[in-house]
This record gives sequence, C-alpha cells and structure tokens, in this order.
Amino acid sequence: MPDAATAADIWEAYAARYAVHTGRRRHEHMLAPGDAHDAPMPISYYVWALRNTATGRVIVVDTGFTADKARARGQTYHRTPAEALRLIGIEPGTVEEVILTHLHYDHVGGFAWFPRARFHLQDREMAVATGRHMRHPIMRKSYEVEDILAIVRRNYAERVRFHDGDGRIAPGVSVHHVGGHAAGLQVVRVKTARGALVLAADATHFYENMRARIPFPIIFSLADMLEAFDRLRALADGPDLIVPGHDPLVLSVYPPAAPGLEDIAVRLDATPVRPSPLAEDDTAGPWPMGPERF
Repeated sequence: MPDAATAADIWEAYAARYAVHTGRRRHEHMLAPGDAHDAPMPISYYVWALRNTATGRVIVVDTGFTADKARARGQTYHRTPAEALRLIGIEPGTVEEVILTHLHYDHVGGFAWFPRARFHLQDREMAVATGRHMRHPIMRKSYEVEDILAIVRRNYAERVRFHDGDGRIAPGVSVHHVGGHAAGLQVVRVKTARGALVLAADATHFYENMRARIPFPIIFSLADMLEAFDRLRALADGPDLIVPGHDPLVLSVYPPAAPGLEDIAVRLDATPVRPSPLAEDDTAGPWPMGPERF
C-alpha cells in the first residue's frame, strides 16, 4: 500500500452497469467472418468512476444515456447512470470533473446529471462532431445532435477543457488520444495500488476485440483502431489492468464494489477474482510495464 507521501496519487476505480442489449449478434461487434458470426453476443453499458480516498476527489468517466434513447435503440435500461453511481456512493450532482472518452450517444447523453462538472474532451472529437463529416448519415449514426449541442453550450459556458493528445487531469490520472473507433477517442490511465490501470472505453469494446485483434465494426480509422490495441498494452501495467468498454465479462473478472452489487458494479483496482481474458493474449510477446506518465 502507498505511504502518506504518495497516497494522493493512488485512486480507486469502479465500473457500474446501467443498461444491456441482449439481442446483439457477433457480426455487430466483430469485423471478421467466423463460424459463429451470427451467434448471440450481448453488450453492456457502463459508467466509470475514480475516487481518491486521501483527497476526497472524484472523477467520473462518461455520462451514459437516458431511458428514451434506450427505448429508441432497443436496449434494456436497468437504472440511470446517476443511480448506478449512487450505488457506489457517488452523488453525480456534486461531481466536478467528468472525462468524456468520445461523443457517441451512449457515452455523453447524461449531461443533465452533472450540473457542476467540467468536461474533458479531445479537440479532434469536437471538431469532427461539429464538422463536415456529420453530413453523412452513416458517420453520424452513433451521435445524437442534442448531445452535440449540449457540449457546445457547455463550451460556451466555459465548462469544457480540451486536450490535444495526452493530458494530465489530476495527480495519477491522465488521458491519451488513440482515435480509431472515433476520431477523438481518448482512454484514461489511472494510478492504482495494483499499478497503472487503463479504462479503454471503445478502444476495445470487448476483451475479444483486443485479444484477437479484430476491430469493432464502427470505425473512423481502421489503422488507428489497430494501433490502439498496442497503445493499451503500453499504457497498462498488465492484462488485468485493461478494462474494455462494453464487455459483460468485466463484472465477472473483478469483485463487486460492495455486497449486493454483484452483476451491477465492480471494483477495478481490487485483485481480480478470475483471470482477465487478455491474460491469454501472448501474440505480442511479454507484457510491457507501462510508461510513467503521471
């Protein structure tokens, strides 16, 4: 455990699930043919939180989406992201820092739950979401215009901090641009008692995307998406310290955040209760230690 001099750099990390889509198929998540390409492959939707017990500081990662969006897109909505955060002791109305990994609807639809927050976003993501690419229906399929208007309004209210590449959010917390799935997709690296943990968000939706190096089919840049798999390895201190953005298996790899929260919320900085599926990935050689970028 860290001593008093370093405790302010060490964070707890949580994932809380608020919705699922059980009707999805493998071909909707894996950009490759296969024997079971039409087999069922449910997807989960999470909100993430970082908490520093030494300083009391809380950082939320992404805001999720609302019940009306779930109905429109066929998801099963268990609770609001705000309710999911409250289950782990975080009141969204008091949160002052929110990292937006990108501006797809399922990551940014909950602005209203964070009235005090400043939002961290990559320059490139705002530029694409408000620029010429959105004239193409297939490019804007994962965006909701009201969400984009909401972040523009918060920018005018001086509540957005933009990053161009890598950026430091707090001692022990940094963001890193990877692109691929979205032009401005960023991942979050956080210093925990177990080492450097990476919230991959949609840099790898499922463990299998990264392990098999098979991209998710919604792509801004295929080359960047493939390179992002290697970037995740470089940023994390081990295979069980990379957390994919939508995999139901996350809830079985890590222990519950508290009694009664099984299948709802897990403690990502705690010792896993089962091996990460990425531990089976030996295709890229020995796992590197992450660079010190805190």
